[in-house]
Parts: sequence; structure tokens; C-alpha cells
Amino acid sequence: MERFFSIGLVIALFFISACASSQKTVTTEEPVASQETSTQSQPPAAQAQQATTDAKVTVTEATPSLEPYTGTIPGTLVTYDMIPIPAGTITMDTPDGPQTIEIKPFWIGKTEVTWDEFDIYAFALDLKESGEEVGSDGIIRPSKPYGAPDRGFGHEGYAALSMTYGVAMEYANWLSAKTGHTYRLATEAEWEYACRAGGLGYQGELDSYAWYADNSQEKTHPVAEKQPNAWGIYDMVGNAVEWCTGLDGEGIACGGAYNSPAEEVGCSARMQQTPAWQETDPQIPKSVFWLTDATWIGFRIVREP
Repeated sequence: MERFFSIGLVIALFFISACASSQKTVTTEEPVASQETSTQSQPPAAQAQQATTDAKVTVTEATPSLEPYTGTIPGTLVTYDMIPIPAGTITMDTPDGPQTIEIKPFWIGKTEVTWDEFDIYAFALDLKESGEEVGSDGIIRPSKPYGAPDRGFGHEGYAALSMTYGVAMEYANWLSAKTGHTYRLATEAEWEYACRAGGLGYQGELDSYAWYADNSQEKTHPVAEKQPNAWGIYDMVGNAVEWCTGLDGEGIACGGAYNSPAEEVGCSARMQQTPAWQETDPQIPKSVFWLTDATWIGFRIVREP
């Protein structure tokens, strides 16, 4: 018993340390505030970043070497679609000047991770259905939130919201363990490369492919309602801004959100977490699981071949 307690304590401390270093937050529990107490206004301008120049992309594969597929979370009927991304390069601005990054083939989620998928991980439904004890699989799961973490926007078919960067990474680790494949968050370069779709990107007016401040009614919407980009990927811009791993190895949110103005929505749009994202979290220190005031943050997964 003492050995299992020590292992659990080490895992918890590791998770807390990882989140603290990546997002400058620490601790263990605390839930998302209810819709009545959460902030749903546009993120402060200081949080949003827009690249001064567009990244340049080059596709080096004539056709993707991978095939699209539909995955199923083992033990459930919940599915998710993955889109193959061909190899290429992307040149991005960095503090040290332009940097050209090689992109190897990978799969990316056709949509943001939905509540249908996230609930199974977050609330240990996979263990409860099988009769296993929560925690028996060694997976770190978020604490129980206050109220509804979907903020009343909608649940089935909607993007999961308000989790920290650390929790998004843990979801990918959990899915990897469940399926035997290697899932993770996209790097910032992979994400923008996929968003730009070989330079073809999105066609038409912003309203046709993004939920943003002018058309969202201040809420997220079901995934895949707008037009996809040229590679068939939905909602990469607008709806929920998406956690990625930045060029510096820290968490960065990409694409803009449902409450972002038009100029802060796009493949080069970025947000960085600030204390305002957890302003109403009553815990000291703040939760490493939930962002009480970030009603706009979600994520999508990628898979390595």
C-alpha cells in the first residue's frame, strides 16, 4: 500500500511541476466556475498575438503517404476522424529571425476534440463502465469541475473547453495508452502547416469557415458546421482556440476563438495564457486542471505514424 501511495504521489508531483513550468500555474484541484460566474467576454488584447508576416509553406510529397481513418475509443462507441498531412516545410518568424522547419507526415484531428471524447477521459467513464477503480490505470485525470464546464454553450458535438495545456497533453497520453498509437498535441509549426494546407488554406469569406466575434453569438458552436480548409480540416480558425506546443516548447494557443475579432482569427493567430484565464479560481495556488475564465480554449490531437 505504501509503495502505491508513493508512486501516485510522484506522478501527481510530476504533473504539477510540468504544468507549472509550461503555464506558470501550479496545484491540484479546482474546478471550472459555473456559467454564471465565468467570464465570457473577448480575451484581453494583450493575450492575443498576430504574426506580422504569413508563414511560408512548401509541400514535398505529391500525395499524402498516409490514409484518412476513423478511430474508436476502445470500449465505447465514440469515434473521431483523422486527416493525413503530407511532408513539407514551413518557414516561420521567430525571435532569432525566420526559421525553416521540416514537417514529417502525420495525422491531425478532423475537428477539435469534442466533449463526447473528452468526457470519457475526464470523468473516467472508461473505468466506470468496466468496473475498474478510478486511478488504477495510472492516468492523471482532472478534478471534478464546479458546474458545467461547457458553460451552457452545448455539449454533444461541441468542442471540449477550459482545460489547461497539461490536461490536453494528458488526454493525448490517455488515448495513446487506450489505442496503442502515439497521439499528442501538434507542435506550433505542424499546426500552422496543416492550417495553411499547402498554401491553399481557406477559400471564401471568413464567415464561411470560422466562428468569431461577429457571427458566434458569444458562444462556441458544434464542430464541422463551417467550411473546412483545403485539406478537409474543420474549425482550425475560430470556434475554440487550440492548445499546441510552441516553438519554445511551452504551451501556446493557436487560431483565434469564437470571441476573437476578425483580425485575431487565422492560421498565424496566437494567444498565451495569462493570470486572467483563472481570475475567478478561488484556489491558492490555482488549478492545474481547469481554466475558470478561459471559455474559449480547446485542443485537437495529432498522431505520429
